[in-house]
Amino acid sequence: MRFAAAVIALCVMLAQGPARAEPQSDPLSWLGRIAAAGQRLNYSGTFTYQSRGMFETSRIAHTVDAAGEHERLEVLDGSPREVIRSGDEVRCVLPDQKMVIVDQPGGRRAFPARLPAGFVNLAESYRIRKGEAGRVAGYEAQSIILEPRDDLRFGHVLWAEAQSGLLLKSRMLDERGEVIEQFAFNDVRIGVAVDREQLKSRFVHDPGWRVVNARGSEVPKDEAGWVLRSSLPGYALMSVMKRPLGRERGEVIHMVYGDGLAAISVFIEPQGTQGASGASATLATGAINIYKRSVNGHLVTALGEVPLRAVQRVADGIEQVAR
Repeated sequence: MRFAAAVIALCVMLAQGPARAEPQSDPLSWLGRIAAAGQRLNYSGTFTYQSRGMFETSRIAHTVDAAGEHERLEVLDGSPREVIRSGDEVRCVLPDQKMVIVDQPGGRRAFPARLPAGFVNLAESYRIRKGEAGRVAGYEAQSIILEPRDDLRFGHVLWAEAQSGLLLKSRMLDERGEVIEQFAFNDVRIGVAVDREQLKSRFVHDPGWRVVNARGSEVPKDEAGWVLRSSLPGYALMSVMKRPLGRERGEVIHMVYGDGLAAISVFIEPQGTQGASGASATLATGAINIYKRSVNGHLVTALGEVPLRAVQRVADGIEQVAR
């Protein structure tokens, strides 16, 4: 995938007041509380991401007011990175590259808002049940287990704070039950006032920084120009966007297929005269599987935190609509 599309994909994937409730026993009710808490509560803390031997710690601050959600996520290990959300704008700050990428919020959110509001159809693709209660980051937590009904998605275990429903730990499991990735708070404050200084970038953006506008334009689903030849069980087309690739490079079509938890992004971009052989290629980075192929002078790239067979079926099934 070209650099611009790869950066957009990364930020998109990173890229989506206190309310207390009495604990409930229904696992679907717990999912509803988890989905709401990540977007409606004030919270701040640090969490650790683990995947295939990689460890990364991030700091997050999140608050909600009349203007919407405001959030700053800073990666504390390796190359510095920030993702700053304010209402309908998301800024991905890359200090090493002196670059800021501006986008709009997408359907896929960062931890702890991993579960979207539209989770009602999850029972079609997962067997959902309550697990054991325990403690995470000093809080009492209830675990909810989602077991996939087929081999086109991974399993999940979610630990929600008993009173607020905020997601404290999230674990993704492969078909053998082995951990693919895990997010877990090390410490977190829930339902407290968040200082506005915590939401501001700590990097000075001088005139030499490059600002990339990755905002796309939404396209009606039936006007994408591309279709999935045979549907993937449990997955539906969630959105279609056209995103700029840069000067004189045209646009990339970004299609998202999801089941309410898992999501597969498909990027379709003009291939030009280089690399138009039609050969396919696979790549894995952390929990993300990537598959790309050439079709009709375009590079089709499918990626997602799903089994490789799922992204392959989507990419191989995408075809251009005859005009």
